Amino acid sequence: MNYRWRTIDIVIAAVIAVAFGVIFWAWNIVWSATEGAFAFFPPAQTLLYGVWLMPAVLGGLIIRKPGAALFTEAVAATISALLGAAWGATVIPQGLVQGLGAELAFALLLYRSWRLPAALLAGLLTGLSAALFDFFAWNAAYDLWDYRIPYALLTMVSSTVIAGAGSWLLVRALAPTGVLDRFGAGQERALV
Repeated sequence: MNYRWRTIDIVIAAVIAVAFGVIFWAWNIVWSATEGAFAFFPPAQTLLYGVWLMPAVLGGLIIRKPGAALFTEAVAATISALLGAAWGATVIPQGLVQGLGAELAFALLLYRSWRLPAALLAGLLTGLSAALFDFFAWNAAYDLWDYRIPYALLTMVSSTVIAGAGSWLLVRALAPTGVLDRFGAGQERALV
């Protein structure tokens, strides 16, 4: 497999990242608006977290080259910061850490598996990396067993379902349109 990035790889990864940077801006509003709905158990709000992790998994599934998950998530986080994320510039290193989670999953699979289990693993590890970042950056003052552990577990559930399965389903939905024909995901469509 050729791991060299083509111009189209960079462009599409950037387009995904910019689109999700804007989605992040909107999702930040949704997150803030739903805090009251989760007052009964605040860690449960992380069931919404997976949306912030989608670019890492989606970028990896489409581009299929080392660095794609990291690049896409980091650029999306940077766009989010530039658009005025409530958490400021901290979302930039947070995006890097989150992207590393998905990148690790694809690397463990030697950048050769792009099926649903690979997407779920990427979602899970992205959620784990996000939870670890939050464990120290945002949640250090909270109780370990009553808040931080449930927060981490629910983040991983959300990321596995939304970022992992959601990204895989999105690739499957896009492939028949022909928009992914220049990528492995689109070429698989032709083989079916």
